[in-house]
Amino acid sequence: MALKPLHDRVLVKRTESEEKTAGGLIIPESAKEKPSEGEVVACGEGARKDSGELIEMAVKAGDKILFGKWSGTEVTIDGEEMLMMKESDIMGIIT
Repeated sequence: MALKPLHDRVLVKRTESEEKTAGGLIIPESAKEKPSEGEVVACGEGARKDSGELIEMAVKAGDKILFGKWSGTEVTIDGEEMLMMKESDIMGIIT
């Protein structure tokens, strides 16, 4: 199934969290925090001003991003968990 977000929404795949700490301790699944980094899978065309003019998206598919801990809505697409969020929930692009 293909999904194209509408307006200023972005579909994000979370990056995998670390299995070990810097000191070498293995982190069990139950103690792991969901990472707030991900990769943009798809994005809409952008928001519109009151005049109808299109405001282009600042992110594109393939960008690595940083987003807030409580950002987005979890969705499952083809058995894979992803997040659907507004572009304004994205704090920055990781270069």
